Amino acid sequence: MIATVVNVILVLVGSALGLLFQRLISGNMISVLTHALGLCVAGIGISSLIGTQNMLCVIVCMVLGTLLGQGLDIEGRLERGGEWLRQRADRGNPNSRFTESFVSAALLFCVGAMAITGSMEAGLNQNYDILISKGVIDGVSAISFAATMGIGVAFSVIPLFLYQGGITLLAGWVGPYLPQEVIVEMSAVGGALIVGIAINMLGLGKEKIKVGNMLPAMFLPLLYLPIS
Repeated sequence: MIATVVNVILVLVGSALGLLFQRLISGNMISVLTHALGLCVAGIGISSLIGTQNMLCVIVCMVLGTLLGQGLDIEGRLERGGEWLRQRADRGNPNSRFTESFVSAALLFCVGAMAITGSMEAGLNQNYDILISKGVIDGVSAISFAATMGIGVAFSVIPLFLYQGGITLLAGWVGPYLPQEVIVEMSAVGGALIVGIAINMLGLGKEKIKVGNMLPAMFLPLLYLPIS
């Protein structure tokens, strides 16, 4: 849990810096930063996705996971949770981008190879190097996110703490029984979700990709690989 706490602190510091210097950044600079960050996020996602050893697993898990998430309306639940926080943080300001920044930052910080492998390593071997490195990356990302999207980025530490902390604790209990190939494919599916976030950031799609509804896909390799 120590590394997750460090990750949370770095995101909060980055968010504070982004909000503090928000007015010093012009509209054109904000657009450029958003696109630059989107390209970096795409690179992170692609690097995880191409690490797959079983593309069929990724495809099947993405399809089934998206159907499950759509049925559960995960994206809607995240947005409603963000709206509940927005009302208390922004006092009902209709121009706030709180929900968008909260959901986007939470997904970016929680989904990915480093979140899974780092939490597993911390839980199994008390090795915090991966998560602390991820925290530095998240902190830098939080500066740009907060400057371009607002205070919702800071509140993303809530699901970040619960997600990474939960995996770390769970890894200590069941990690020794989890095959390495399962971790690899979970990371690959997570990479596909990260690419979806990047597409949204770059505005490449005609409609916004509901990445939140795809989240269950990341955990389906736990079932797919043993069955296959």
